[in-house]
Amino acid sequence: MNNHLKALRAERSWSQSDLAEALGVSRQTVNALETGRYDPSLPLAFKIARVFGQPIESIFSEEETA
Repeated sequence: MNNHLKALRAERSWSQSDLAEALGVSRQTVNALETGRYDPSLPLAFKIARVFGQPIESIFSEEETA
């Protein structure tokens, strides 16, 4: 799953730790989300959308298959 977390975080000048605190997760979880090593649970995806004030679909997208 692709996402725009790093760009959204950068727009707010937040560190990974800042976002992790806002979401109630570890900094390592934020890093794994940003690098695509971890897909969020549905509750976490909703929480991310609320933090950034955007719909889930504008933050996350399915990976394109060839």
